[in-house]
Amino acid sequence: MEARALARLGDSRPCDLALAKAVRTFERRNPDDDPAWFKYVDEAELSAETGHCFGDLDRPDAATQYANQCLGTIDGTTFLRSDFFAMMVLADALVAAGEAEHACDVALQALAAGEQLRSARCIRYLRDFCEHLTPASDNRVVRDFQEQARASRLWRIASQNHPPS
Repeated sequence: MEARALARLGDSRPCDLALAKAVRTFERRNPDDDPAWFKYVDEAELSAETGHCFGDLDRPDAATQYANQCLGTIDGTTFLRSDFFAMMVLADALVAAGEAEHACDVALQALAAGEQLRSARCIRYLRDFCEHLTPASDNRVVRDFQEQARASRLWRIASQNHPPS
């Protein structure tokens, strides 16, 4: 969480150090001794958190790598909210890397997976994605995505007072 906060502030060097410490600590832990509040942290969660950090630090290639590692473990039921966030981190990283079409595919998957979620944070992720996607709005695939996304309850909520391009 320290790394996430530092990444949001744009403090890349301290964030990198905090991430390295988190990885070392994670690798040395004994899962049987983890406190109950920490049991959900596994390799996928660590990858997702790392992807968030790199996304916030505007390192789309690294964010894509770690978000993809996390997504490889998604089962579609256990951590739906976390999975939604990881997919949106990946979609955002892909937009930043110039892969708007792939980003739209991932965002549609996130919208489908998160249809039952009720979270202001989900809405914020969608609004951020929409804003980052704006420069590519003349792309036919992006326009098609926006049309398809309108069918999603989450997208409609995110679009209120923040209309997509």
